[in-house]
Amino acid sequence: MFYYHLNRLKSEDKYAEEKETIMSIFHEHKGRYGYRRITDEMRNRDKAINHKTVQKLMQSMGLKSQIRKVRYRSYKGTVGKTAPNIINRNFAASAPNQKWATDITQINIGNTKLYLSPILDMYNGEIISYNISKSPNLEQIYDMLDKAFAKYDNLDGLIIHSDQGWQYQHYGYRQRLKQRHITQSMSRKGNCLDNAMAENFFGIMKSELLYAEKFESPEAFIKALDEYIDYYNNKRIKSRLNGKSPVQYRTLSITG
Repeated sequence: MFYYHLNRLKSEDKYAEEKETIMSIFHEHKGRYGYRRITDEMRNRDKAINHKTVQKLMQSMGLKSQIRKVRYRSYKGTVGKTAPNIINRNFAASAPNQKWATDITQINIGNTKLYLSPILDMYNGEIISYNISKSPNLEQIYDMLDKAFAKYDNLDGLIIHSDQGWQYQHYGYRQRLKQRHITQSMSRKGNCLDNAMAENFFGIMKSELLYAEKFESPEAFIKALDEYIDYYNNKRIKSRLNGKSPVQYRTLSITG
């Protein structure tokens, strides 16, 4: 009798099975996934479903991602010079230091706003350098560049990609790149997918660090971030890197 009623309910609701899977994924990830990531995870489980359908089903079940996305937008119009979108979503690189990406994200710790500005190598996703500051200013960008440049004698031919944020349009930033014979590339205005590699890192870091722990102070988060980036570069494996960490993958490419 139980299975009769269960089958009857399922026949009355053609999405009963999908709802069960959505609910399972939602709670498995502690409410961190919105409808798009749940859609992706369902596809990983060989359950093809449109993201709009997932969104409607989640709304009907009262499920909403508990993670509020906070994105810092540094675009303030044309304040300097913009560059063409040379990368054009071609994030593949055959060797280190061919293509770098940079961006800024805002992080809220209590009432304090922090701004993280990293450079990552598109070849292996490695964080080359970063600066975290309580103010999104040029000094932050210069410090990030100086740390990166100090690691390499020659960066001729490198392309560095960013959005159209005012910092990247600034004369001082452009000159620093020019002095190192680095080509500048910029996303189209307001299109975060054009800088998807930097966005992806921010999403991973926030899921695995910022939202996974409770930080009592900005200083506690900064300390944890330092440790996390070391872990991310040296220990956290990626399937696209054949199960290696970014540093392991780079090292093998050099020795191999």
